Amino acid sequence: MRCTRVLALALAGALLGSGALLVSTDALAQPAKPKKPAARSDAPAPKPEEDEKNQPVTVDADQMESLQKEGLVIFTGNVVARQNNSIQYADRTEVYLDQKGDRIIRTVSVGNVRIITKDCRIGTAKRAEYYDAEQRVVLVGLARVWQEDNVVTGDRITIYLAEERSVVQSGNQERVKAVFYAKSQERRSDRPKVSGPFPCP
Repeated sequence: MRCTRVLALALAGALLGSGALLVSTDALAQPAKPKKPAARSDAPAPKPEEDEKNQPVTVDADQMESLQKEGLVIFTGNVVARQNNSIQYADRTEVYLDQKGDRIIRTVSVGNVRIITKDCRIGTAKRAEYYDAEQRVVLVGLARVWQEDNVVTGDRITIYLAEERSVVQSGNQERVKAVFYAKSQERRSDRPKVSGPFPCP
């Protein structure tokens, strides 16, 4: 099954040919070269949020379908998307590319959606939409976000990743709910378990 996932990634790189979804086989095939000291430059360093947006997006899935004319790549089956220590899990993820196929504009994920942000917020929902230009994630339908054991719930939760802020909106049936624990308080958490190669406890 893992080979299928690697093959899907390799096909994405070959079909798109643009680096929109980065799969670097060169790094695996070549021995590491000693790094030369970087030349000094008077150009300003990129802003942290700009650097984060330029990080590669890696997607693992059981299956991938590329619709080049529509600028759409569909991943299905145990989808895991990673970028800059943020991870998103789903049953299906649609990746919408710009007209040239060079950049991801947005993604839409459905089915067992779970996200983990680089600052260790964990979110679940029926649907997740990610907008790359704004570094914004929108969780829709039974949305919940945990930070440590604190939790907020609502119909729609918008997470602004670069700003480290969130907006929670209620739906027709329920109001927004938040539960915050004092540091010394004993907690009973229903927060999903976190596992993976990132710094969350």
